[in-house]
Amino acid sequence: MSQEQLERVYTIPLGKVLLSANTHRAVRAINMIKEFARRHMKTYEIKIDEEVSHQIWARGVRSPPRKIRVKMTKTDEGHILVSSYEEEVESTAIPEVEPPKVTKEVEAEKIEPEEGEVEEYVPTKTSEEEIKEEPKKESKPKAAPKKESKPKAAPKKTK
Repeated sequence: MSQEQLERVYTIPLGKVLLSANTHRAVRAINMIKEFARRHMKTYEIKIDEEVSHQIWARGVRSPPRKIRVKMTKTDEGHILVSSYEEEVESTAIPEVEPPKVTKEVEAEKIEPEEGEVEEYVPTKTSEEEIKEEPKKESKPKAAPKKESKPKAAPKKTK
C-alpha cells in the first residue's frame, strides 16, 4: 500500500443495540462498530481505540449511545484503527465588551407645578445611596410556642 493512509469519518447508528438484552447492549455496540468497519473499509483486522470503548461504556452496559461519530484509519499493514472523531473548530476572537460605568453624581429633579399646585422637591437616589440611608430594622428572635406537658402514663405491670 502507498504511504498515504486512508482516513474516513463515519457516524455509526447503534439504535439496533436496544433490541438485545439489557446486560449485553454495550458488548453488542462494540460488535456493531466492528461489523460496520469491516463492511465499509473491506478489512477484517480491526482495532478499536480505548477512547471509543470508553464512550460506549460511559453510561454502563445497559445504555450505550444511540449513535457515535468515529474516524477510521487504514494503516500500511492493513489494520483498521477506529478512533474518536474530534471536530476541529476554528476559534474566532470575541471582542471583550467593557461594562457600563456607573457614576455617583446625582442631581435633584424638579417637578414643575401646574397652575394652582405647590412646588415639590423630589431628590433622586442611586441604589447604593438607598441602601446606605435606609435604617436597618432589628428583628427579635421569636420565642418558640410553649408546649403543654402531659403527664406520662405509668408502665403497665405484667404478671
